[in-house]
Amino acid sequence: MKNIISKYSLKNTLFFFSVAIAFGSCKKYLEVEPVSSFGPDYVFGSVNNAESAVLGSYACLGGDQGYGIRLSMYYTYDNDEMMGQEGAADNERRDIAHYNTQPSNTQLANPFNQLWRGIERANICIYNIPKMDLYTNGSASAKAALQKLYGEALTLRAQYYFEIIRNWGDVPAQFQPSSFDADLFKKQTDRDTLYNRILADLAEASSLVPWRSQAGTTNERITQGAVRALRARIALFRGGYSLRSQASSYGGVMARPADYLDYYRIAKEECGIIMQHSADHSLNPSFRSVFKDALCKYLEEPNGEIIWEAGMGGGSSNFGDSKLGYYNGPRYTGTASQGNSALTIIPTYFYLFDSTDLRRDVTCAYYNINGSLQLAGRVMSDMVDGKFRRDWNPVPTSGAQYFGVNWPLIRFSDVLLMFAEADNEINQGPSGEAIAAFEKVRLRGYGGNASLIGVTPADYAGFFNAVMKERSLELGGEGIRKYDLIRWNKLGERLSWVKTQLAAIVANQPPYDQLPKDMYYLPNQPMATGMVWGNSFYKPTPASVPAGYSTLAWLGGSGMTSKLIESFARSFEADKKELLPFPQSAIDVNPNLVQNEY
Repeated sequence: MKNIISKYSLKNTLFFFSVAIAFGSCKKYLEVEPVSSFGPDYVFGSVNNAESAVLGSYACLGGDQGYGIRLSMYYTYDNDEMMGQEGAADNERRDIAHYNTQPSNTQLANPFNQLWRGIERANICIYNIPKMDLYTNGSASAKAALQKLYGEALTLRAQYYFEIIRNWGDVPAQFQPSSFDADLFKKQTDRDTLYNRILADLAEASSLVPWRSQAGTTNERITQGAVRALRARIALFRGGYSLRSQASSYGGVMARPADYLDYYRIAKEECGIIMQHSADHSLNPSFRSVFKDALCKYLEEPNGEIIWEAGMGGGSSNFGDSKLGYYNGPRYTGTASQGNSALTIIPTYFYLFDSTDLRRDVTCAYYNINGSLQLAGRVMSDMVDGKFRRDWNPVPTSGAQYFGVNWPLIRFSDVLLMFAEADNEINQGPSGEAIAAFEKVRLRGYGGNASLIGVTPADYAGFFNAVMKERSLELGGEGIRKYDLIRWNKLGERLSWVKTQLAAIVANQPPYDQLPKDMYYLPNQPMATGMVWGNSFYKPTPASVPAGYSTLAWLGGSGMTSKLIESFARSFEADKKELLPFPQSAIDVNPNLVQNEY
């Protein structure tokens, strides 16, 4: 596969072209045959080989430049849930998180190239698979297998394009193998046009890819539920707000199209179809189990709640692994401290959960693990995300950076909430079906106790605000929130709100004057038991310390200022920083690519 991809990759095609310009002749250079290569007649001569080619496109989901760390844990922050790694400007991950990204940032080019590499690999499959004799003249099983592979390739291309568009906006349209394209220096195509194309591709793919119960594959492979869920998600972005360039018909503002409701209807329809297939996709009764017992233990989530996950493995970035549990989450503090704990839970997000919401202590982790595999508390300003924590992994003390934990791309709870949001927008108020979908997610968060979930608003604005909050409670730390806020045109508003609230916490202003200054916890608790607290997170600290408990300075003193307030979204500017700048190397290669504002 390495040689197959090398022959057709967009990156190498551009490199060949630039070398030809430099040396004044391309014909002789391009006629040089590789030492070892397989032509398309061989690669697309059998079902097994065609499947290997499609798997080569899947491979671009993982690794350091994919959802192994950068697309999942660098590009998705800061938001009103979590903050990326704090610290001074570095022209690297800290600057990306805090909205100070320059075209020369060292973390832009490789993810950008890998996404295009995924598109190129998918394009090769999309072009060649339908031309195979087996596709039209093979046995019924061969035809079905190849149709499925074709649908998977269409879906992979849509996912890669979606990721590029939501980070960079308008980009060139490349829908055939680059080796067939005479124009290697394409201008940008309006994102609406690109979205329309991949929405149409996904509509086609939904008729080719079987449902989970029919596919006989793992959650790492695309099934019909994944196709439809991705189409719903992209439709909401097509109908949502995004930052438009000065050259666009919108001008340089956050805007959404006039026909946005047409795309909400697509989202509602696709989610409704998935909801009807409860045998394929339903909620796990335990929110905790989705992460602790499935993702962190390398097991299939049995209910189909994880509709599609990016598969990781191999023990290094070169084999598409992930740093989930190393870069983020609690730290092991044995003989040598292990883990970065780089992502910080914003205190206002912790307090968005109430005391009976079981999702809080899954999403938020307030401890480290010592050398005896016991837990020690972390202060409020130093909380970390918890869904991919190392102590739920079989090797919590490992010094490795790669744990092989898969990244969840789409979950069924997201489908339910997308359905509820779309229905509310279309009808300017929620239907009974929308309220039921919303409450199904919320009820699971409270362990099935209906008396705790409160009354669901039945008006348009109230229900939208409830959905906006519920998506944060349910999907926090899964790389979704920042982009949700952008498509709602709420990013600047929410970042400003967080800054105001953090200042109020430091100043001990209401309602934060009722928070505990100290928390009491039982020391030396084993990982299996979890933290045992002696007082409430939601009431002032009791005067007396319970016998046998240790005291933790919960409000964290200077950490609130030096870590959070000084770093959080410090360079954000509305109507300017909602998109990333293109890497300088891409601008250098393609003179027709117009740089985003930065």
